[in-house]
Amino acid sequence: MYLTDLTDAQKKYIRGTILMDNWRSKYDFFLILDAIIFIDVSGCQWRLLPKEYPKWQTV
Repeated sequence: MYLTDLTDAQKKYIRGTILMDNWRSKYDFFLILDAIIFIDVSGCQWRLLPKEYPKWQTV
């Protein structure tokens, strides 16, 4: 969606590095991680997080 989103290769590396067997959320781990990276890189306010991501309170 955005230039800050992780590539498939980066996601594959993270899957091999972080144990995510117990991830229990209705949102995909990488969608939330992409939102955090978007906020960090763009410097936008949490409440201005684009609608493609989960609600800012969730992220």
